[in-house]
Amino acid sequence: MRTTDRRFAALMILPAALFLLVFIGWPLIQFVSNSFFDINQLAGTRRFVGFGNYVTAFTDPDFGNSAWRTAVYTAIVVFFEFAIGLLVALLFATIGDRSRVFRTIFLYPLMIAPIVAGLLWKFLLSDNFGIVGQLLYDAHLLPQPNAIQWLSDPEIALVSVSIPDVWLTTSFITLVLFAGLQNIPGDVLEAARLDGARYPTLLFRIVIPLLRPVIAVALIVRGVDAARAFDVIVLQTNGGPQNATETMSLLVYQTQIRYGDPGLASAMGTIYLIAMLAVAIFAIFKIWRPGSEQ
Repeated sequence: MRTTDRRFAALMILPAALFLLVFIGWPLIQFVSNSFFDINQLAGTRRFVGFGNYVTAFTDPDFGNSAWRTAVYTAIVVFFEFAIGLLVALLFATIGDRSRVFRTIFLYPLMIAPIVAGLLWKFLLSDNFGIVGQLLYDAHLLPQPNAIQWLSDPEIALVSVSIPDVWLTTSFITLVLFAGLQNIPGDVLEAARLDGARYPTLLFRIVIPLLRPVIAVALIVRGVDAARAFDVIVLQTNGGPQNATETMSLLVYQTQIRYGDPGLASAMGTIYLIAMLAVAIFAIFKIWRPGSEQ
């Protein structure tokens, strides 16, 4: 009996579907179900509390503050990565094939593990012997090397811990946008040039609108990834100083591990997951605009 294309495709997808079901679907169901229970790990007891954990989460000031810091951190990271990534992608597209070597070098940070990047930038931004402060001092931009307390000043710590994330994954945004630029028809740009359109007009009226689906994918992927940042922040500040860098991921982790409250941690994580899903759907319809004419 000959296997149809649809059945063959289903057979090929089956292993991946089973993997997702076992290692992602089932743990996710357990995680959400735990949010409705008061769990005592020491006694091994579970008491159904309904939406009690959700009420506790929403009335906890730490939860609201962590949500706000997560939003600010994500906005900082995504904004700078997109701005720098678009600029570099346009530069590579302008240079053409001569940018191959530069593209390869620019992708090197993607090969570095976030843990390594966190440790690296922790030393670079150290208050006492950080290279960044020393370089700024040598350039006569600071009165002394430790004039800026990068990781110990609550006012700027959240911005400081975002630097490794921007450094690590700007190349990803660049790669995605550069690939999108290659698919823009050259005759469209040439026709616009013949009509007298200047570069700003080409960029904002033609290039960016045609890149809308690519931009949507890049922003959603990086936004979700930045919103769940954990290891880079833990290695640099562990949520300090004064909880200035305690994002949602760190709060859920500390609620689960340090305070031993899996039920509340699951409720926080579920709210966190729903919020990211809502933002992703909003971005798809707001930026991508499926079905709209490009």
